Amino acid sequence: MARKILLVTTDQQRYDTLGCNGGTLARTPVVDRLASEGIRYERAIPQSVVCMPSRSTILTGQHPSTHGVWMNGVPLPVGAPSVASTLHDAGYRTALVGKPHFQPFLDPFLRFEENALARTGTVPRGGTHRGFEHLELATHTAAGPLHYARWLAEHHPEAVGMFYAVLDSQLEVNAAGGGDTGAPQVHVNPIERSWYHTDWVADRTIAWLDSLGAADDWFCWMSFPDPHHPWDPPQSEIGRIDWRDVPLPDGYPQSREERERILDAKPRHWRLWYDGTLVSNYEAPAAWVPATLTDDQVREVNARNAVECELIDEALGRVLAAIDARGWGDEVDVIFTTDHGELQGDFGLLFKGPYHVDGLMRLPLVWRPASSAGVAPSVVSHPVGLVGLAATCCEIAGVDVPAYVEAPALPLSDGDGRAPERVLTEWDSELFGVGVHLRTVTRDGWVCTAYAPGTVHDGTEGELYDLADDPLQRANRWDDAACRAQRDDLLDDLRVSLPPPRSPRLQLEAPV
Repeated sequence: MARKILLVTTDQQRYDTLGCNGGTLARTPVVDRLASEGIRYERAIPQSVVCMPSRSTILTGQHPSTHGVWMNGVPLPVGAPSVASTLHDAGYRTALVGKPHFQPFLDPFLRFEENALARTGTVPRGGTHRGFEHLELATHTAAGPLHYARWLAEHHPEAVGMFYAVLDSQLEVNAAGGGDTGAPQVHVNPIERSWYHTDWVADRTIAWLDSLGAADDWFCWMSFPDPHHPWDPPQSEIGRIDWRDVPLPDGYPQSREERERILDAKPRHWRLWYDGTLVSNYEAPAAWVPATLTDDQVREVNARNAVECELIDEALGRVLAAIDARGWGDEVDVIFTTDHGELQGDFGLLFKGPYHVDGLMRLPLVWRPASSAGVAPSVVSHPVGLVGLAATCCEIAGVDVPAYVEAPALPLSDGDGRAPERVLTEWDSELFGVGVHLRTVTRDGWVCTAYAPGTVHDGTEGELYDLADDPLQRANRWDDAACRAQRDDLLDDLRVSLPPPRSPRLQLEAPV
């Protein structure tokens, strides 16, 4: 009998939202306990800071250049390598419950399998899809064709209209504000907590686990849509945290003059977005100007985000209790992480985009090996990438790591020799005529980002941050003569380490 695997992902969650990572706003005792019993990674880095490329990396164990999903809206080919397929072929029962997003969500004609699946049930035609034999899918709202939306419309139709409308009448990302402060994508949602997608994902995961035999080996990817915007958790839970009591985050410069001085030292698209003149990511509302963000709006967004993190932690606790009730407690490895971060006030900004800084690139990652594995708890300070998750799952299962995987399993400690020398992150976007292209290497306590030519960049720009001296990444050292040798060494390393781009290039088929 092999060890069983519960891979838990959230969407757009910051490192500092967990108590075990120093967070003080959300209470996360379940994940904190997993961290105390297992391995907590202090600098886990995604290979893209946007959903579809990052999720494709988790599934394939490949960098975006290799799997080819270079931005949201580029579908991962159905025949792409999949760690779920590898585990299923080795005899594992496999399921994906929650948010997939390997294919575009804006799909009114249901061209993509993941959007059409709910019409026929939870078992894909042919027996598996990407190696998953069971799929029950959800996204951030009650709109769309996925299983959660259909379930809510059938059982609680009165709740369908309670969610924030993600798109406006022009099919643009909604910029409307709400709550007490008018913060963008904040909304009062009167839905009952048990009907909300966080509890639904946990409920459906438990139901699938209960369908298995006691001796089955299984791999379950439980994928929560939160705490990604819109920030509209059940209103019954908002009283957990009074936004008026929330301190402003360290990454939020409270003076407008200071914010603008910091942004002006970064490549041009930073300030252009702040001023509302250039939007380079579809999920950032085009009609919202970040320069209008107020202190109280930052507080309210952070409060609602923290409520969503608490609900996820509690839902995970219910799933772990169900696992224990089945007698599997000593046999299950639990991995908890997210696909990318959220700015949440850093630099006076919200949401995400082509900005390779800690708010988006430093992620929560906890691996609690099964107690039967006898792995000592540890803290890994060395940077690691999500690209290592596929090999990690194979190692847990006792399966040879397939040739398609581009990174070894995660290190069990700083001294076990498997920590990568460098971690790479990519961004490409060509949206509504705006092109932005970044490549980043994290190594030796530095983060170095090179810009290829695009709409507002000529290829000479970049960012260079010393994480030890400048943890908030406010001082761009790219043009600092004292750092030139360090910068050039990192750039050389970046150029030779990047995988060659997939050819032919996959086509963009939707904005998101």
